[in-house]
Amino acid sequence: MTNVFISIVNFNGIKNTVECLKSIDNLNLEDIKLGVVVVDNASIDNSVGTLKNLKLKTSNLKIIENKENLGFSGGHNVGIKYALGNEADYVVVLNNDVILDKNLVKKLVDSAREDSSVGAISPKIYFAPGFEFHKDRYRKEDLGKVIWYAGGNMDWNNLIGKHGGVDEVDKGQFEKRKETDFASGCCMLIKKEVFEKAGYFNEKYFLYYEDNDFSQRTRSKGYKIIYEPKAILWHKNAGSVGGSGSGLQDYFITRNRLVFGMAYASMRTKFALLRESIKILLNGRKWQKRGVLDFYFRRFGRGSYK
Repeated sequence: MTNVFISIVNFNGIKNTVECLKSIDNLNLEDIKLGVVVVDNASIDNSVGTLKNLKLKTSNLKIIENKENLGFSGGHNVGIKYALGNEADYVVVLNNDVILDKNLVKKLVDSAREDSSVGAISPKIYFAPGFEFHKDRYRKEDLGKVIWYAGGNMDWNNLIGKHGGVDEVDKGQFEKRKETDFASGCCMLIKKEVFEKAGYFNEKYFLYYEDNDFSQRTRSKGYKIIYEPKAILWHKNAGSVGGSGSGLQDYFITRNRLVFGMAYASMRTKFALLRESIKILLNGRKWQKRGVLDFYFRRFGRGSYK
């Protein structure tokens, strides 16, 4: 019996979290023992009360209440440590704004068993219907089959993690299991020994780029990152962070791209990144400018964002 824990972070997102948990309740597990831990990041929408009264078939749902918002990285670190303390063989780091296919966990575990050098695996991720970037582009019958992630390719010149297949309708062109540059924090199954060797999520990031940082550290320890197309789920893109282009995204993506770049980029790219940061200070949007300033003043974690 394989012991798997799912870690979910909730912050004032109880509707999404409940829908996610209900899809977990319908999983096909076979020889998998499943535990679920929901880490609440000091929500003020009665999330914890709702979770405690939720009726699920999953009997071993654990709710952990943080006294402050620790972000994606800190929140999941709490969940991961709980899972490992309860003898997890694998931890599935999962967004709360997703709906799982009933075979998701089984397919991820099957994929991990194929190769002992695999450290982390992400599934094929579709946009949930209605959450596509370009909603008017697709026919009704295409909805639910539009790719959000089919592997991750790192553009090291621009320090942008690009999702394979994004915006494409799935017609079977992404069915090959393959090694990839980074796993998506939206959903990634991680082998327990990876945490022992590569560590946990870096809490400097708080939100965004922490999955890519973790992937780079995992690869540096000799593990593969895998894209597994047989495992699938649906993502309500940016459903937990206020939508694409928000001040929150401006702040954390701008600051954390600098953090990530200074840790992993070539010297040439680092100089280009610093030049770009000056341009942002002169011409960027409000929260982009604040992100650059906080990078230089070493204000990490939640930083200045309110």
